[in-house]
This record gives sequence, C-alpha cells and structure tokens, in this order.
Amino acid sequence: MAASVPGKVVHVVLLLWGVTAFRSVAVSSFAIDLDETFKDNREDEIWLVDFYAPWCGHCKKLEPIWDEVAAEMFTSGSPIKVGKMDATIYAGIASQFGVRGYPTIKLLKGDLAYNYRGPRTKEDIIEFAGRVSGPLVRSLSSQQLFDHWQKRHPVFFVYVGGESPLKEKFFEVASELIVYTYFFSASEDALPEDVSVQELPAVLVFKDGAYYTYDGKLVVVAVIDSKNSSEVHTRLKAITHEVATGYREQFHRNFQFGHIDGADYINSVIMDEVIVPSIVVLNTSNQQYFIPETAIESIEDLIKFINDIMEGSAQAQGGDSFYYRVRRLLYDGKSTILSVFKTSPLLGCFLFGLPLGVISIMCYGIWTADGEYEPEEGELLQNEAIEQGDAEASDDEREENNDDHHKDGDKESSKEHKDEDMEEKSMVEKKRD
Repeated sequence: MAASVPGKVVHVVLLLWGVTAFRSVAVSSFAIDLDETFKDNREDEIWLVDFYAPWCGHCKKLEPIWDEVAAEMFTSGSPIKVGKMDATIYAGIASQFGVRGYPTIKLLKGDLAYNYRGPRTKEDIIEFAGRVSGPLVRSLSSQQLFDHWQKRHPVFFVYVGGESPLKEKFFEVASELIVYTYFFSASEDALPEDVSVQELPAVLVFKDGAYYTYDGKLVVVAVIDSKNSSEVHTRLKAITHEVATGYREQFHRNFQFGHIDGADYINSVIMDEVIVPSIVVLNTSNQQYFIPETAIESIEDLIKFINDIMEGSAQAQGGDSFYYRVRRLLYDGKSTILSVFKTSPLLGCFLFGLPLGVISIMCYGIWTADGEYEPEEGELLQNEAIEQGDAEASDDEREENNDDHHKDGDKESSKEHKDEDMEEKSMVEKKRD
C-alpha cells in the first residue's frame, strides 16, 4: 500500500502539469495576432487591442497579463474580441489608430478608438473594456439597480430630467470621459430617498457614498503622468488632494478637484501643449480655462491661484464662441496630421502629399488653359487673317484665269481672221485663172 503512494503522487503531478500546460497553450491562443487585414475587417465588431513592440520591456511584462485578459473574456462569453498587433511591422495601421508609444491598449468600437490609461492588471483592463464597449450613458430604472452600481463603483455621474441642452452636453462629455468612469441617466423615482434634487434637469456626482449637484462649478485638474513616479508628479497630485479635502468648506461651493492621466484631453481644450505635470482650472460649461503664471509647488501656491480666480484677477482664456470652435477644429486637424507624420512619415507623405499634388496639377491646368480671346479694334484673328488671305488669293487666281481666257480668245479670233484672208485670197486667184 505504501509503495503505491509515490505512484499516485507522480500521477497527480503529471496530471497537474498537463492541465497547466494545456491552460497555458489555450490562454495564449485567445489573443489573436492581427495583420494588415485587420483594419478592413473590424467594422462590425468590438476589439480590445494591444499595440506592442517586440523590443519593449513594458510590452513583455504586459504579455502574460494580456493572455489572461483574452482567456477571461473568451470563457465569459464576452462579445469583445482581444487581439495584439506588432506596431513595428504594421506601423501604418498603428499610426492611423493614433498609437504613439508602446504598449498602447485601445478599445475600437465602430469609428471610435478609446485609450486605456489605467493600471495594467487583468481586472482593471477587463473593467475598462466592459465599461467602454457598452452604452455611453446607461439607464438606471430602479433604486435596486442604482444601489447595485453604487456599491461597485465609487465615482459616477447621473443625469436626471428630460430632453434639454444639458442632456446633450452630458452625452458629449460622456463620449470623451467614459474611459475614466460611468455615466447614467435616471428618473427621480430611481434615486435613493435621501437624494434631493432642487431643480430639473440636473447632473449629480456620486462619490464615496455622498453626492453633489453639478451647477457649473470650476474643476481644478492636476495633469499628471501615472507612469511617472517622480516626486514632482506625486507631489502635485498630493497638493490637489490636500486642498480638496482640507479646504472643503472654503472652496466646495465653487470648485471641484481631480486629476487626469495624460494631457490629450486638456490639450484639445486649451488648443496648446500643456506642461506635464501642471494645474489647469476648467470651466466645462463654456470651455474657458485658467493656467497659473508660475508653477504650483505648494499648497499655498494652489490656494492663492484659486483665490485669484474667485476674485477675478486671474485671466480666463478660451471659450465656446464661433472663433474658438473653429480654432479648436483646426487644432484637432493639425494634431491628427502631426501624429501621423510623427509615427509614420512615409504614410503621412502619401496620405496628404498625393491629394495636394493632384490638386496642384488641376489648378495649374486651369490656370494655363487657353481662354476666349477678344481681339482689339483693327486687329484680326489669325484664322480670319488666313481666310482673308485665301480670299485674296482666290481673287488673284480668278483675275489670272480671266486674263488667260481673254488671251485665248484673242488667239482664236486672230486665227479665224487669218483663215478668212487665206480663203478670200484663194478665190481671187481662181478668178484670174
């Protein structure tokens, strides 16, 4: 009996090894390797894609996590397909999706591409994919459903009311910020009993078990790089958090506080490249913004900057006037073109150089084309001159023909007279004989 125990142990070990090996092979097979055909065959599906470079150390670290993400979403029956693309081989496709570094995780849904900037863990990536792949604004139809979402997510936004310009703005903001949190719409009946809405429509922010009514407050944003662990990044985030919590009674009525990873969204608002890390205060109701004249290096610096805004001594920039809307549209176009040239210069030359070349040739052809020529008084067109010359030549030929005809007639007349004289002379000579 004792001799059979090692055999069972060996059997169990081999079985576990086989299951592990099978699971490893199966997991790695769920992440689909993508090639140049991907761009044309993805329209009707939702994809979660890792754009990587083989030499990138962060990409190698993400690889086993990405395989687990693919396996989890496959076994759970998720409609989201998980793939990976070597961005060094297919640089043109990667640049079209706005890939600027490695690894870059994007969820592709229709014509939209959402960047993932959170922690690179299986749970966080899967949660991001589930949030962004669904509706931009989800409906909360009951208090039970509301409680369910509140327990799962510490921060989310809720629109309450019917159709309105505020609702349109809410959906517009949701399309940009869905990568960070959830957005919902609900009726008053679906809200908890302790939530009081004074006026409709309204936007409520639920955070850490409490709620706040959005009423056009300014937002103090710390723009940081979560991948950068240097002191200057962590200190600025800590300063913003300290002012938000320690000076709540002083600033809560007019300001909200937060931090954002990366400067893409802020750059599109201010139409310039913001320095990271830095502090920017946004007025999301009219697209105005405030930027401190000097760097924020302490709590006192941030408090002074906020007080300057409240007192009106800090200058507001930007806005949502027609001028700034056109300017923002041009900036977005410029940013897109520069990103294409930066990631793939050859592709950029082809995409933008070819149409410009064709347009230039068309313009040159139109400019150099012969127009309708109006002769000045007394000036003959070339064709008319030729026709007139031909006409004059015809008249000359006609006169020459007439002269020849007269000459021929004279010759014939002279010949006839000569014949008559000879005949008359002959008759006279006969009479003499």
